[in-house]
Amino acid sequence: MRIAVLIKDRCKSKNCSRECIKFCPRVRAGDETIIMGENGKPIISEQLCVGCGICIHKCPFDAIKIIGLAEELETDLVHQFGINGFRLFRLPVPKKGTCIGILGPNGIGKTTAIRLLSGQFMPNLGDYDEEITWEDILYYYSGTELHEHFKNLANNEISSVVKPQYVDRLPKIMKGKIGEVLKKIDSSGNFEIIIEKLGLKNILNKNIEKREISGGELQLVAVAAALLKDVDLYFFDEPSSYLDIHQRLKVARIIKELSEKKKVIVIEHDLAVLDFLCDNVHLVYGDEGAYGVITNARGVRHAINTYLSGYLKEENIRFGEKIEFFEQPPKKRQQMKILISYEDLTKNFEEFSLEIEKGVIRGGEIIGIVGPNAIGKTTFVKILAGAIKPTTGNLEYDIKVSYKPQYITPDYKGSVREFLESNAQQIFTSSFFKAEIFESFNLKYLLDKQIETLSGGELQRVATANCLVQDADIYLIDEPSAYLDSEQRMITSRTVRRIIEKVGKSAMVVDHDVYFIDMISDALIVYEGEPGKNGKGCGPFSLHEGMNRFLKDVDITFRRDEETHRPRVNKPDSFMDRKQRNEGEYYYSL
Repeated sequence: MRIAVLIKDRCKSKNCSRECIKFCPRVRAGDETIIMGENGKPIISEQLCVGCGICIHKCPFDAIKIIGLAEELETDLVHQFGINGFRLFRLPVPKKGTCIGILGPNGIGKTTAIRLLSGQFMPNLGDYDEEITWEDILYYYSGTELHEHFKNLANNEISSVVKPQYVDRLPKIMKGKIGEVLKKIDSSGNFEIIIEKLGLKNILNKNIEKREISGGELQLVAVAAALLKDVDLYFFDEPSSYLDIHQRLKVARIIKELSEKKKVIVIEHDLAVLDFLCDNVHLVYGDEGAYGVITNARGVRHAINTYLSGYLKEENIRFGEKIEFFEQPPKKRQQMKILISYEDLTKNFEEFSLEIEKGVIRGGEIIGIVGPNAIGKTTFVKILAGAIKPTTGNLEYDIKVSYKPQYITPDYKGSVREFLESNAQQIFTSSFFKAEIFESFNLKYLLDKQIETLSGGELQRVATANCLVQDADIYLIDEPSAYLDSEQRMITSRTVRRIIEKVGKSAMVVDHDVYFIDMISDALIVYEGEPGKNGKGCGPFSLHEGMNRFLKDVDITFRRDEETHRPRVNKPDSFMDRKQRNEGEYYYSL
């Protein structure tokens, strides 16, 4: 077992009794497991320590702690892709009447797990070079909860459907008008109900392969296609991608209702949606592209808190960095220097009109922008960036703007290294940017990859890094959390905040992840109106006032988790939900 031995600063004795050394079995065997440092404190060699724990109890100053580090298991290997291929350990267990969630970083086997459970291919139990049989699998899982599941798969007695992760690939395999495509696959008889619940009436006559719909609409079509099938087991792989918070909660409510009658498993990176949707959650840890370990199911609150802590207490395993939320007092905006002031603005298109209330952007603050899709958020950002002109109103300022667009098209021909050297050379030459951005975003693993071959999450990290490195007065960042897993989202929010605070500039961030907005924003602009027809941007408000206004429109309430201080969605009609609505506090009580 790999271990980390921590010597805490509270060991202050100059005349240490060395009780921890005297009782160490390695020392008695002649190994110098514990040696003394120049300051008189014991120093433990991690290469020799076996993690017996004796030294912890013998140290009178509680200065030693031994923590196991994440590594591959010696047992429970479910599937291996080739001799040096990815290895998956354990599987989640589908249960009727319970919505099961899977939470973990990208590239460590979540999608592989649901492909195995859905029967897309058989687990090889590590025998990648031999042909596996159902008899082998059933014998391996005999006496476990998964035995009955694989027995039904082997006998074709269970049916399932998978809502795929990458919905942007659907136009390549689905042809025709959306309404006709969905009617063909409807085996539940709920076509009208599902279309009504997901709000798809206006796009039924659009052609799917001609890409006449947005990414959010494509996601809703994919969810509808899964819901319309009458099967025993439903898998939803990242159902919130491309959706705004209204749509995410709408989809979550439908899936949660489905889970009361069917077996449902959901992979989700939006922690607010996962908290609202799931009852139990399996965490996944490991090394991207190398191995993944699926833990036993936990209650959703305990699972998310464990994930944020980066520490599995029951197994004494450290699998990631601790992510913290803080209840910070709001910044006093009036004391901050005004960077940009703008009048009432309007922008009229053929079928859409946008109004922006007059406001100011102050130096050193990050303004979050929230609201439904197709409401004008990106249009406002483009107006500020100078990409489009407002119909009425003026923007009079002379500042440098760095802009990361919502949709990133990888049209650059070359490697990530070549792209950054030509567009963001400071990321290599500045020790500040190298530490704060290059290392935080793990860009060193992407340098030799071609831009056009990057995944959505990898491309997002490169684009955000490129935006932050530019010499600018204000950074306009449109949906930086798209395609990122939960950990990468938290890292991105902390990185952007540190950069803005240290360089003393400003930023405006458009995003749909409430956790992300909560961690990154000092103030909030809230958009209201009818998507696709008219929108109005109000604010900037303080973070509390803006979120309160926004969540009231979404019709949900949030509270702070007592342990981690993260925002939590109150269960509808729960005591806290009713209490906060009566008090008019939709975000959280001050």
